[in-house]
Amino acid sequence: MQEAWFREGLVLALLLGIALVAGLLVGHYGWCLLAAVGVFVGRHLYQLHRLERWLRAGRKRNPPQSWGVWGEVFEQYYHLQRRHYKRKKRLGKVIREFRESTAAMPDGTLVLDGEFRIVWFNDAARHLLRLNKSRDLGQPIGNLVRSPGFNAYLRSGQYDHATQISSPIDDSRELSARLIPYGTDQYLALFRDITRLHRLQAMRRDFVANASHELRSPITVLAGYLESLAEEKSLGPEWVAPIDDMQAQCLRMTSLIDELLELSRLETEESDASDNQVVDVPVLIRRIIQYARAEEFGDRSGELDIHLDDCEPIHLAGSEQELHSAFSNLISNAMRYSGEGGQIRVRWQADGEGRPVFEVSDNGIGIDEKHLPFITQRFYRANSSHSRRSGGTGLGLAIVKHVLQRHGADLEIESKVGEGSVFRCRFPVVRARNPESAPRSVETAQGM
Repeated sequence: MQEAWFREGLVLALLLGIALVAGLLVGHYGWCLLAAVGVFVGRHLYQLHRLERWLRAGRKRNPPQSWGVWGEVFEQYYHLQRRHYKRKKRLGKVIREFRESTAAMPDGTLVLDGEFRIVWFNDAARHLLRLNKSRDLGQPIGNLVRSPGFNAYLRSGQYDHATQISSPIDDSRELSARLIPYGTDQYLALFRDITRLHRLQAMRRDFVANASHELRSPITVLAGYLESLAEEKSLGPEWVAPIDDMQAQCLRMTSLIDELLELSRLETEESDASDNQVVDVPVLIRRIIQYARAEEFGDRSGELDIHLDDCEPIHLAGSEQELHSAFSNLISNAMRYSGEGGQIRVRWQADGEGRPVFEVSDNGIGIDEKHLPFITQRFYRANSSHSRRSGGTGLGLAIVKHVLQRHGADLEIESKVGEGSVFRCRFPVVRARNPESAPRSVETAQGM
């Protein structure tokens, strides 16, 4: 480019030199210099005209040929245009491959803009949602999928997990819907038919509930006979230990059935717990601790130190029965896995963001880190032999997980083998209530 500018300078110098010589010959230096400058400017105007005409033609042909600075401009602009064309071609190929791949997906796939208007959808989405390209393109997805749960999901801005909705064209079918943000104010909406999975889960819940009900009667009969045998004076001392063991197993089976029924109920009911009831959590926690000391672990009351460290006067909107189940399971677990001299600390307070937090910590046997992602699964035991000796059913943490999910809360677990564990339930701010203005639930008020 510097060489081109040097040539332009030589041309200007040559024109000015010719103008000076001509002025010397004719005696009019001014007019000769003006003519030289006019020729120089005229050339540049002509080249600008050629550039404008080439651009107006759509740059579909090769650029005009020239020399000097204009030759470099035409050449650089032509190379820039070729790079832009290749980049555009590659981008078009990527878009075609994306649409071809999404069109082949079995899940309904839609591209939405920043206002959740439909930009594009594949054939699976057309069948699942009964969409029509001539009618529905550009329409807000919320107007076509008329589900309060889905519209609340759109407004929430929390798209880490999918939401479950009924099909807008068939109430007997269930769909899983999820939004994936990408680019600038664009979303990929995925709809999947989960009717079969939903029915299988319903069958499993019904089976668990029915089996639990059927088992309750024979176990009740066995427990009654064992209680009579335990009070029978004619039996020798050799029967005391076997009958105690059988009673303990009956009690364990009864507890297992109760927890299976509770878990089945939690899975069957609505996904979110109602916020119409306000629970006096401090009173609830004190009652749970008092019961745990006196009843459930009364024979170990001298071995364990259960202390309520912090208990702020925060009430919570939710189900008292479910919160009682979750909190008592966490406290019972801490007591069950703490040895002699165990220290259990319970806290109820707000964190830095104002979210109510229920925390149970102990200095018990702890849990290996590899077990932490799985301990909320049904019947999963990190230490199966200890759990069976202590009477655990393997369902307590599964119940805790479902209760917290229904209350929009998160379960955080920290544990080290030999040092103890910390279980932390973090509830959303919207469920916190002012104790002075919130009416207490009937059950809590009766328990005071």
